[in-house]
Formats: sequence, structure tokens, C-alpha cells
Amino acid sequence: MARAPAATPTAWSHAVSAAPPPRPRRRPRLRTPGRTSPPLPALELAARPNPWARAAGLTAVVVLGAWLGLLVVGNVRVPVGPMDTTMTLRPSATGGTKINVSPLGALHLDSHAAPFRLDVNVDQLDPVRSRALVDHPERLSGLQDEVAQDVGHGALDLAVRSSAAVVIGASTLGLAVYRRPRRALAAGGLALALLAASGGTAFATWNPKSVLEPRFSGLLSSAPSLVGNARSIVTEFDVYQRELARLVTNVTKLYDATSTLPAYAPDPSTIRVLHVSDIHLNPASWKIIASLVEQYKVNVIVDSGDTMDHGSAAENGFLDPIEDLGAPYVWVRGNHDSDLTQEYLEGLKNVHVLDDGRAVDVAGLRFAGMGDPEFSPDRSTEQGGKAVQILSGARLASALRDQRQTGTPVDIAIAHEPNAARETDGLVPLVLSGHLHHQEMEVMPYGTRLRIEGTTGGSGLRALEQKNPDPIEASILYLDRDTRRLQAWDEIRLGGLGLTTAEVSRHLPAENRPGATPGASPAPTPTSSAPPPATTPDPGPRSSP
Repeated sequence: MARAPAATPTAWSHAVSAAPPPRPRRRPRLRTPGRTSPPLPALELAARPNPWARAAGLTAVVVLGAWLGLLVVGNVRVPVGPMDTTMTLRPSATGGTKINVSPLGALHLDSHAAPFRLDVNVDQLDPVRSRALVDHPERLSGLQDEVAQDVGHGALDLAVRSSAAVVIGASTLGLAVYRRPRRALAAGGLALALLAASGGTAFATWNPKSVLEPRFSGLLSSAPSLVGNARSIVTEFDVYQRELARLVTNVTKLYDATSTLPAYAPDPSTIRVLHVSDIHLNPASWKIIASLVEQYKVNVIVDSGDTMDHGSAAENGFLDPIEDLGAPYVWVRGNHDSDLTQEYLEGLKNVHVLDDGRAVDVAGLRFAGMGDPEFSPDRSTEQGGKAVQILSGARLASALRDQRQTGTPVDIAIAHEPNAARETDGLVPLVLSGHLHHQEMEVMPYGTRLRIEGTTGGSGLRALEQKNPDPIEASILYLDRDTRRLQAWDEIRLGGLGLTTAEVSRHLPAENRPGATPGASPAPTPTSSAPPPATTPDPGPRSSP
């Protein structure tokens, strides 16, 4: 039997070296009493995003995308009568309609309350269509129907385009931000829902007669005849299509008559009163007043006081331009006007100074007024406050009652301070005041209308004390020559110190608006005794504007 050959030392050594070395045995760790092994790390779950934050983010994407879509796509070119216009929807906090008549300015209408504004830009006047209207005036009778149809078609086209623009804009931005088709579709659906809700709000708040009370800006503020005079507004403008047709017709004539603005042609049966107040020694006011007298063919100017600043004799020369304003000047003393101021004005021609309830007939109207009982030209002067003003107003009310009993009732009362003016409630149709440096119109409980004028001097030198200067404000009051009742009024607002803006807004009393009861009047039938004062909240200590 053959024996296997024995391994050589070299082969054996190679086999041993090729085998893996034995793993050392780990000795068991002895546990020390009271000592514990460290805990294993806990598994952490990813935090879920806040649902409110996700909703806010989606809403922001939708609003931004919808706005971008409207900017890019949301406008239509529409021929309206003889004009080529562009209609656009723009995001807005107040809504309304803005009609841009470049380069003359713009008209602003409170047509609806919704988070978007309708912009109508008059791009150009089509020469063929406008010449056809000029050559064939009989076509103007059907212009209102044509304009209504053009606006209706344009609004429908704009609604469709805007819906598409909003959905596409929101979906595209949603896809870019989230990179998920489902989120992009959700953004588009939410945008469409918001647009539908906004459209419903606009429909519910639509005011077709907003064109009765437009606000003018730019050069159009010099042309209130663009929408007719006070008399025609009261008697003729009763439907929206008719308003729009008249607007288009007048704009056509305006363009056709070159760039010269048409002169304002007031109705001959209307008395026009220019109400100014709180001039505060601003010399620019006289030029503005003279321009308004000429532009509006003003019959009489009423100044409800604070013409001066400190009432000193050195300031009296400031009053000399009043003689050349072109209309009678009715004046009452304010708390910045002294007895020296009053005496100087009494010596000027064409000036009627009213005090202690004195009455005067001017331009077909009967005025009565009471000077301010206090002289407080600066803040260091002690003031009596509301009680003194109420007592002064009671004296004026007594004078009004005496005038009525003698058969010469007063049409307009004047007092510088509103608290004094309120004491005439029920004794006169209209009372004018100032002092507060902003415009207000209020019908008091017994029917008397209180008109508070702003500062026609832009607060004078006090404009330098504040960041935003007060605007220069005045009003044109239109009164019927037969009834001597207020028919309409224009609020005029010019930019204050260093500003160049201009705005004119037309307003109608409620009883003169279309649909009101004919012959309705807010003024009561006077009684033999003065009514109790209106219950108004006490404004606190009287200031010295």
C-alpha cells in the first residue's frame, strides 16, 4: 500500500499563511451596580407643514398669478361710438371705474365695490365716425343705444378674456412654484372662484347712476360742462345709457373743437354761490377765487371766516384784492379775524360784512350771519369752547326767527364754527361754516343742510408744519332762482403747497336725484320757537385751525 507523500515545509507554510487569523474572543463586560447603558437614539418623524401656511401660500400664488395674467392678457379694444377705447380690469381696493381721456385727464365713477377697477382708456377718435356725427347731427338721437350696445359687447368680451387670463396666470405660476399639476389646477380653480365672487360683488353693488356724481382730474377739472350743468343733471340725466351717450357726445365735440376746452355755460335760472373759508393769509387764494368766479360765472362769493392769520392791522392790505374778484363778497368773522379786520372790510366796496344776525339781499338770495364770538389767533389764547359757540348760534337763530316773522325769511345763514351753525337747524334751508379745514355736507335732524367748507388757503403757512399739506378746497353751490333751494354742488380740490393736482366732483341732494319724489325738500316748515339743538357728539376742546 503506497503512502501519501508528506507535505513539504514550504507548502505547509504557504497554507498556514493563507488561512485567516483567528478572531480574538471578547471578554464579557462586567456591569457595575447603578450604571446603565446609554439609550438607543429615537427615530424622528418629519414635521408636517402647517395647513394655514399652505393655504396662505396658495392664496398668494393665486393672487399674484391672476394679477400677472390680467396685466398680460386682460384687456380688449372696443369701438364705443366714434371713439376707439381699451377696456381693462385692474386690481383695486376700492373698485369703481376710471375713464382716461388723454391728454385731458380722467373721470372717476363710484360704479361698483369690488376688488377690481374698470379702466376705460380713450385711445383715439375715429375721424370717419366722428365726422359722420358732425355732418349728420340727427344720428345723435340713436347714439345712446349704439353706445350701450358697444359697452355691453366690450364688457362681455372683457369678462371672458379676464377669466381666461386669471385662470391661466394662476395655473402657470402654480405649476412653476409647486411643480405639481394637481396643485397648479387647484390654483387655477381657486382663481376662477375668486373672480366669480368678485364679479358677483360687482354685480350686486353696481350703481348705474354713478356718472351723476363724477370726480374730475387733470385738465377735465376745468370743464365740468362735459357732463352738463346743474339744471340739466337734475332734469335730464335719468338712465345710465343716456349719461354715457351724453358723455361720448361731449367728448366728441371736445376733440372736434381742437384742444381748447369749452367754456362753462351755466343754466340762466341757476344762482351760483362760491363758498370759500379759512384762507389764512394765503395770497394764492385770490387768483384761484378769481379764476373760479370767471370759470363758473359766479353770482356771489361767501367767505365763512378765518381770512386772516393774526388779525393785525399790518395784515389788512392783504384784503384789497377782494374788490376786484368780479362778484359780491359776503363775509363773517372767524376766530383768526379781529375787529380791526372787520372794520377794514366794511370800508371796501362790494363787501357785505355780516354780524349779530344782520341780513342782506345779494344776487337774489337773502343772507344772515354771525361773527365768531372768540378771537384766538394762536394756541396761547384761552378759548371758551363749545358752550360759547352754542350761545352765539342761539343769537343767530333768534335773528333768523325775527326775519321770518317780518316776512323776509333768510335763505342762507353763515357762522364760522359748525357748533354755532347747528343751532340754526329748522330755521333756514342752508347754513354755511368752516373752521375744520375739511369739507362736509350734513342734513341735520330738523332738515337744515349744513355745509362745512375746507381751507381755501391750504391752511396758509401752517401747511409748512405738517408732512402732507392740506388741499385747497372750495365749493360751487347751485341754487334754483325761484325756490332758492340747493340743486347741486361741485366740490373743488386742488393740491396743497408744492402739489399740482386738481379734482372736481359733482354732488346732488337726495331729493334731486333720479327717482326721488318730485318737489321733495329736506327743509322743514319753520315753527314759532327754535328747535332743540342737534344731538351731536361733543368734539372736545375747540381747536384753533
